[in-house]
Amino acid sequence: MPFRTAVEAIRALESRDDLVVTEIPAPQGLAPHAFALAADVVGVRGVADPELGTGRFIVLYDDEEPEPWGGTWRVVSFAQAPLETEIGLDPFVADVAWSWLIDSLDASGAAYSSASGTATKILSSGYGELAPQGDGALLELRASWSPGDDGLAPHVAAWADLICTLAGLPPTSEGVTLLASRRVGRDQ
Repeated sequence: MPFRTAVEAIRALESRDDLVVTEIPAPQGLAPHAFALAADVVGVRGVADPELGTGRFIVLYDDEEPEPWGGTWRVVSFAQAPLETEIGLDPFVADVAWSWLIDSLDASGAAYSSASGTATKILSSGYGELAPQGDGALLELRASWSPGDDGLAPHVAAWADLICTLAGLPPTSEGVTLLASRRVGRDQ
């Protein structure tokens, strides 16, 4: 069965050193077959810290090929990370987050169609007992797309890179130089 083979291949993947990826229970009722992963960015002490960046990756499989999917596969993903407040004020930061997803899919060689999603920036200010936290910003991307074949490894890699990019971590591509980190959050 293609689903079982794809899941075994995903389980065999090695994750980035700066990201802890774990298998989690998949949501029920979305498709006959589902598989899910969670990921959290690793903090300065080598411990996963979802406040630095987090995400979810759900693979759905239905051999009846639901019409909106355009195939047997559908990926549903979520990625979130804090931002510097000034970056959160940028009116184009949501557009940039969406472009990071598309760039990650393309760079990983993932064949896909029917991409859709939302990019949300959240600005907050602390008051009362939370006043010491000050102002903050958060960027969140919820997206789905239909893989073009049974090879899901590039899709998982793209999702992992997206989470790390949102968190301000350097790309894994060779020959890419990081000019400045915009990683914010608690120092552990």
